[in-house]
Amino acid sequence: MKKFIEQAKLIKEEIISYRRVIHSNPEVGQELPKTKKYVMDKLVEFGYSPEEICESGIVATIKGNKPGKTFLLRADMDALPIAEKTSCDFKSTNGCMHACGHDMHTAMLLGAARLLKENQDEIEGTIKLVFQPDEEGFTGSKKMIKAGVLENPKVDAALAMHVHSGTPSNVVLCGLGTSIAGCNRFRIVVKGKGCHGAMPETGIDPINIAAHIYLAIQTILTREISATESAVVTIGKFVGGDVPNVIPEEVVMEGTIRSLDKEVGEFIFDRMNEIVTSTAKMLRGEAELIELSSVPPLANNDELAHELTGYMKDIVGEKAVVLFEQGGMGSEDFASYSYEVPSVYIMLGAGTKQENSLYGEAMHNEKVVFNEDILPTGAAIHAYSAIMWLKNNK
Repeated sequence: MKKFIEQAKLIKEEIISYRRVIHSNPEVGQELPKTKKYVMDKLVEFGYSPEEICESGIVATIKGNKPGKTFLLRADMDALPIAEKTSCDFKSTNGCMHACGHDMHTAMLLGAARLLKENQDEIEGTIKLVFQPDEEGFTGSKKMIKAGVLENPKVDAALAMHVHSGTPSNVVLCGLGTSIAGCNRFRIVVKGKGCHGAMPETGIDPINIAAHIYLAIQTILTREISATESAVVTIGKFVGGDVPNVIPEEVVMEGTIRSLDKEVGEFIFDRMNEIVTSTAKMLRGEAELIELSSVPPLANNDELAHELTGYMKDIVGEKAVVLFEQGGMGSEDFASYSYEVPSVYIMLGAGTKQENSLYGEAMHNEKVVFNEDILPTGAAIHAYSAIMWLKNNK
């Protein structure tokens, strides 16, 4: 195991350079042409024969001399539509930002690709490297699974890693069981009848309807869901009207439903649909609830989690691996893999304010800065965990 972290440290500057190129050129969503080309060119440079999948997905495989199972390593590549406000000299200037660390993930998996080539004779089976678009939109994993990313060869187990701002550098966090919430992204379109603000009786006010819907939705959580269940509904977009003295024709709200139980999430969505349509009808308007995308709760395979974190302890030390039960209400589209094959999703600490005043901002923050010193650790964890799992699961 020492060999892997030592080899990773030898290529630290190269891994940092991969990260900075990607960070400076962030792309959002399903189509990531620059990022895809950069990653594929690097894989070819390392000796791989990468293949495109879906709009901007990439798959590359590496086999050892001995037959065995197939282990998948996944990194996401997409950024967020956030204007960066860090002081980094390699900051993005195109209005988008890798504020969730996907540039770090891609760079670490590229680093792992190099380590795997260096240690190819130790691979007993096949390791599949997957670089995925649109994690943030919750469409990437589903589309790649549908396109066959888990086949040819058939994947037996999978690992994904995410950096975590605010956790000490190089500390590994791993949830047992369902540790990350499922999420439904939705849009509510409320239609009324526009009129002069001085004569509201001549129109139908969609802002009034939307306000009633907004308030009623929250009662699902307080009066229809058990207090022991974890669920949250957030409406982060509420848009209607252009001028102060005109009642508009339409209001649009967008938000998310998050829960740690798939059935609870479905119940909330169904009840929201009833509230949206009936409230609008009661107030003489019309309204529609539209599901934009969804991802189920993420369930780590406990047996695999214990095994893989055991290997990770060889890299970062016994005390730097933290296993926990339950978890937060953030969501992650790697969850879709966990319903298809035994999977583990871990978080790697990317720095606290005690380490450096620049570190520790919230994920998705316009000023978030990640500690690049963890990049070799992530690369080593990927490569070593995959090789050891294949050796011990023939």
